[in-house]
Amino acid sequence: MGFDYYETLEINRNATDADIKKAYRRLALKFHPSSNREPGSAEKFSQLGEAYDVLSDPRKKATYDKFGEEGLKGGIPLEFGSGGAWSSKYVYHGSPEKTFRQFFGGDNPFADFYTNDVPLQFGGLQPGVVKTQDSPIERDLHLSLDDLFHGCTKKIKISRRIMNEDGYSSSIKDKILSIDVKPGWKEGTRIIFSKEGDQGPNSIPADIVFIVRQKSHPLFVRQQNDLIYKAHISLEMALTGFSVDVETLDGRLLNIPVNDIVHPTYTKVVTGEGMPLTQDPSQRGNLIITFDIQFPEKLSAERKHLIKQALK
Repeated sequence: MGFDYYETLEINRNATDADIKKAYRRLALKFHPSSNREPGSAEKFSQLGEAYDVLSDPRKKATYDKFGEEGLKGGIPLEFGSGGAWSSKYVYHGSPEKTFRQFFGGDNPFADFYTNDVPLQFGGLQPGVVKTQDSPIERDLHLSLDDLFHGCTKKIKISRRIMNEDGYSSSIKDKILSIDVKPGWKEGTRIIFSKEGDQGPNSIPADIVFIVRQKSHPLFVRQQNDLIYKAHISLEMALTGFSVDVETLDGRLLNIPVNDIVHPTYTKVVTGEGMPLTQDPSQRGNLIITFDIQFPEKLSAERKHLIKQALK
């Protein structure tokens, strides 16, 4: 016996037709001369073609299983044991490429193959091809100022292409990615999920990158680790003093007295009431209060006189 067809395809004798096809697909792609230049690969590829040619044909397989390679290639009586005419002797046509093309279909075995799921192109079979990683997939992650103040967990569902167990076909599956948002993260923070992009036979999956985008807030404007709050006051308040009530992002109400004269560029800084610092959330930036002074639209002559007297 020259070689064992089952051993060549790395299957046992109880293998089903599907097992035979799967084994041939895997090994023929592995040892095809266009992708494998190692010594002995061409001979192995030829043996695979002959083994599949026999085991994929029910009559040839039955003859081989009962009489072995000698009976298959030497011929057996049509009615075994009774003498008379002999069956035709099996001779492999000698072209493993022909077997390969017949299996995959078409004259170009390296064209796109269509599976039950999605089409795949076996570009990796071409000589000299080195796997490279796909470019990162970037997506915006929109977070509120409250999310960035307190921290939170965001669950994001992605759909990506997954290689099936046979290594050649693929399907689309969903996956949940979990992002633990840390207190104090800033606009532009990048969260990287390594190699979570589409899988393919010839490429390394891309990294998926989420980029923090901060939503606007009705009361505060963020400036690095500081929070800017604008208070609307009258000219009277600006000149005579007042207090400002500010509700913080953690629900406290600050009552901040302002005894200085408030001019158009004046700011009031409240230390430690800004955003948490990412490296140490127990520390915070500042709350900076700016002022929008509402001037009266008009004044009576009497009031103008009183103001002049008061400002002398």
